[in-house]
Amino acid sequence: MEAKPIYKRVLIKISGESLAGEKKTGIDFDIVRSVCAAVKTIVDMGVEVGIVVGGGNFWRGVKDGGGKMERTRADHMGMMATVMNALAVSDVFEQMGVPVRVQTAITMAQIAEPYIRLRADKHLRDGRVVIFGCGTGNPYFSTDTAAVLRAAEINADAILLAKNIDGVYSADPRTDPSAVKYDHISYDDVLAQHLAVMDTTATSLSMDNHIPIIVFALADPQNIIRVVCGEDVGTKVN
Repeated sequence: MEAKPIYKRVLIKISGESLAGEKKTGIDFDIVRSVCAAVKTIVDMGVEVGIVVGGGNFWRGVKDGGGKMERTRADHMGMMATVMNALAVSDVFEQMGVPVRVQTAITMAQIAEPYIRLRADKHLRDGRVVIFGCGTGNPYFSTDTAAVLRAAEINADAILLAKNIDGVYSADPRTDPSAVKYDHISYDDVLAQHLAVMDTTATSLSMDNHIPIIVFALADPQNIIRVVCGEDVGTKVN
């Protein structure tokens, strides 16, 4: 029997690092194409898709600028990095015939629409993928927080957190061989155990707005389809 989506509208958060692949910096277009192809599949199923992209493949805000430049300016540079990724991803969608719009939280009218919630909602209802750039548009907030904020604003049914790791663990599995992977975990436990799912601001915002998060590995972009169709992939936080 053909798989059917269990969500009508989702917000996918894609880290900048994952778009760089093994190169660690820049953009690996083979990866971008595979991700976009998976998203096209769920769009063709009737799922409405918003995407928030990070910028860590170009610049990691305070981590790159820390101690060397003023925090606000470093964060603004990170916002610009997310726009480069948003434009690259949108171009690949267009090549595939997927209708797409880029909206940015900082106005740059020559290259993207300004973020307007009602306009984003209409694009989604009309079957367009909407890519949100510039994070929240404010320094001191991560793109994880931006993903949760946009998910709440567009009334997304779930946040798909595509990462370089296949779920939430009790410790870092790369350094602790005894780390245990969770299939399900509550927001309270994530906060109490200081688990690095998202930063605490993003986690608290998700909890307050009752938005489930599914954390999974982007190494296999088909996981996007599996998650949307209700398969047990990664870790569900609710």
